[in-house]
Amino acid sequence: MTGREIPDEYLAGYDKILAEAADTGRRLTRDELETRRTLGEQAAEAGHTLRALVSAYLSATREHWPARSADTATGTDRVLAAVEHAVDALAEGYERAQRLAVRQEVADRREFVDDLLHGRSDLGRLAQRAERFGLLLSHAHAVAVAEGDGTYDDTHPVTRRVDQAVSARYGNRSTLIATKDGRLVCIAPGDQADVLTHFAKQAHAATDGGRVAIGRPQPGAGGIVHSYEEALTALDLALRMGIDEPLLRAADLLVFPVLARDRQAMADLVRSTLGPLQNARGGAVPLLDTLTAYFDSGCVSAEAARRLSLSVRALTYRLERIHKLTGSNPADPMHRYTLQTAVIGARLLDWPSQAF
Repeated sequence: MTGREIPDEYLAGYDKILAEAADTGRRLTRDELETRRTLGEQAAEAGHTLRALVSAYLSATREHWPARSADTATGTDRVLAAVEHAVDALAEGYERAQRLAVRQEVADRREFVDDLLHGRSDLGRLAQRAERFGLLLSHAHAVAVAEGDGTYDDTHPVTRRVDQAVSARYGNRSTLIATKDGRLVCIAPGDQADVLTHFAKQAHAATDGGRVAIGRPQPGAGGIVHSYEEALTALDLALRMGIDEPLLRAADLLVFPVLARDRQAMADLVRSTLGPLQNARGGAVPLLDTLTAYFDSGCVSAEAARRLSLSVRALTYRLERIHKLTGSNPADPMHRYTLQTAVIGARLLDWPSQAF
């Protein structure tokens, strides 16, 4: 054992190499170089640091320095060349082992995330694997999902940037940042909403304005799947409903899945309430957009007109036209709820682009 606690087995044959290099000036053979590479790999797999390994080789160089054959400048140069080649091969093997370990870690992480978010694995085994990545599945967790214009994997610069930003602020808080289907995913304990909010802020910036959705905290491994699906649903709803907010919370959007749960009933409401708009000149879309802007602006005509780049008079005309065609007055509180629900249904069902 050396002073650096590197076992002597990792220096096997090194003293002979030094002596022969000093005597003959020969370079390390192919087999000798491969042996050093193999020893470097084995040292990495055993958990020794490269710094300690190189230090052990330098200590061994001093200990086994062939003084009688290396007392000239030429002899010294021969020995130093042998040291350089041996240590270089050692480091190459060590780095090779590290690269393999990193690739295996990425593969294991990817498999775990896939199994976790699909709920495809035995719960007991999944819980054991989760501990390795800092998750305790007995606790409640919430999931945030970020998407941008591009697609991201675990080695993408955006992923690393967000991961580093979250880790720098919160350290290891039983949080896992990964990717799934080209999106960034953050899984955090359900009582640490600040972590997910910070993730959302960093992901929004790193993806150049991407959108982030956060599912509700749910208990157990199945809860993580549920929270993840809620976040995906929120992203889909934002796209279909034209919601421009950069941060979406599933808890704030629960009314939409409820409304969409009975698709046939919603389709009947849209068809019966808004169907007559298709008889208008120019079709239903301009009048549907008018209702959307009107309701989104809190039924304030001036604001709705501004959003549509219309005069208030033109907006008023459109609302009167809608009243005449449908029999429902958008300004009448008794009619407003039915109309607004139908407008939401039309956006959820992509009507009138999709016929039903």
